[in-house]
Amino acid sequence: MSETTPLAALWRARRPSGPPVAHTFRGTYANRWVRFHSLPGSKRHPETEDEYGIVLERYNTVLDGLFAGRDVFVVTMDWSYTPTGPAGWPTPREHLHSAGLHWWTEPNTDDPDPDFHTYTRLYADRRPWLPGCVDGLLRAVADEAVVDVFIADTDLDRIHHPYDGGADIILTTPAERDALRDRHAGWLSSHPAGL
Repeated sequence: MSETTPLAALWRARRPSGPPVAHTFRGTYANRWVRFHSLPGSKRHPETEDEYGIVLERYNTVLDGLFAGRDVFVVTMDWSYTPTGPAGWPTPREHLHSAGLHWWTEPNTDDPDPDFHTYTRLYADRRPWLPGCVDGLLRAVADEAVVDVFIADTDLDRIHHPYDGGADIILTTPAERDALRDRHAGWLSSHPAGL
């Protein structure tokens, strides 16, 4: 396994509360979390090119606000029934993130039946942030063709986890979260928990 990579060591030092599995971030970092929806009316999936344009504009606006002028880690995921076996479900991840190198495998072996054990495998690359530099990946996220993608600064202070329907953002402090939330208040859910 690759948990001895520099990125894995950095994750353990900066984010000891849990593994780098994006769908867990909202619960792990709840006091610094905000969610933005990708489409008006909290519509989940884009159906037209105009709607894809809105989705990409919202993703890139927040990403650029977080990472302009900085390098970022782009992280993608697949999973398998064995630590090194083929992906358990085909996705365009490898094609869309060909620069991603394996850096973490997170086992899920709690079930007593080994047939239900799975292994989440994470891949990362480092690149300068530029608006549009991950649009192909973001479009696949919007279509739910890839999941558990995240983009983070190289200190792992700020994390952007896009999903089909929106993005979960983890900031450094509740005050920073509140400022970002207020800046894009029109993209928030009307749900009392912000979901």
